[in-house]
Amino acid sequence: MTLLRGTVTGDVRVVDGIVTEVGSLTARPGEPVEDLGGRLLLPAFAEPHIHLDKAFTWARTANLGGDLAGAMSGYSRVAASPSPEDIRTRALAALRLLLSAGATAVRCQVGCGPLSGITAIEALVEVREKVAGVVDLQIVAHAAVPPSGAGRAGGDDRAHRALLRRAVTAGADLIGGNPFLEASPEAALEACFEVAADLGVGVDLHVDETTDPSVLTLPDVAKYAREHPWPVTAAHCVSLGSQPIERAREIAGDIAAAEVSVVTLPATNLYLQGREDRRRGLTVIDVLREAGVTVAAGSDNVQDPFNPTGRCDPLETASLLVTAGHQEPSTALAMVSAEARALLGLPPAGLAPGMVADLVAIRADGPHDTIATASADRIVWRRGRVVARTEVSGETAI
Repeated sequence: MTLLRGTVTGDVRVVDGIVTEVGSLTARPGEPVEDLGGRLLLPAFAEPHIHLDKAFTWARTANLGGDLAGAMSGYSRVAASPSPEDIRTRALAALRLLLSAGATAVRCQVGCGPLSGITAIEALVEVREKVAGVVDLQIVAHAAVPPSGAGRAGGDDRAHRALLRRAVTAGADLIGGNPFLEASPEAALEACFEVAADLGVGVDLHVDETTDPSVLTLPDVAKYAREHPWPVTAAHCVSLGSQPIERAREIAGDIAAAEVSVVTLPATNLYLQGREDRRRGLTVIDVLREAGVTVAAGSDNVQDPFNPTGRCDPLETASLLVTAGHQEPSTALAMVSAEARALLGLPPAGLAPGMVADLVAIRADGPHDTIATASADRIVWRRGRVVARTEVSGETAI
């Protein structure tokens, strides 16, 4: 057992990775005591959507148009000659940053398809084994429909299904993809859900990543999700923000009824979307939350053609939720911690008896200060064990 002492909340006792007591506590004989020096103790963060296989490739390629099509075209040159060692190295570098920032659970979207097969899936499975016990890492097979001999418009459904099966056999936890970009979104959705049901896995899709209101596959996702016995996540959902408000509320109600969770990804979508029409690349967070949808937020891309910035810190995402998504700081923090863990299907972590002791202590006075300052001075626990510690010191002449 360990007693965490001196937090804004008070003292926290942890036994076998679980919080057992919170309050003004007395250390027991021989009990280790961690003095947090007044740091604020919070539930650990979770990253619900990040492309670890693409991370840190910005300098190797280009996004000439600055949009989604330009990013996909630019990254195709990297995907065409994948190196498993290179993928593992970059993924581990990103995970170290995420863990130092306080994220003990991560879901990564890993590309597979005509260019690279399942090379990246296999590389991330090795990474998952390496970080087991430190980070809960989930892998989504982000699969594109392989073109048939008739060209992309005649995408081979059998090849698509075979690719999904290969990815799950190789170790992917969930099935995903970009149905809205395929020649037949309906066929792509059908394949994803049928294979996922057959294999007994969840579905996590990129959905309507555009401000174009005519692109709207989210209602179809809800239709398939109603019959799917495993969790379904819809990421991006950008065009939902371009719908008339009553239509957006109707769709939000449908996906709430279908128990579809949503991940909003402000960093990448604000960079890629709205360059021509100036609409924001965000979904309607408040409308979704009011309908009862679980809404989490993630980094998406980190220093690659889809987003040249990003530092693998959920507090960076939380800051964008406040400034661009108009969320209260406490809500923004929940979207990168409690809501994200719930979406990942993990037990609650936090400062109540019975919760998992995945925690982060940070130099801050409260939710607002946590996000506004985003101090790098943090201590991170997973199941009650310290897994990262960053201390900061500095001087100034003022």
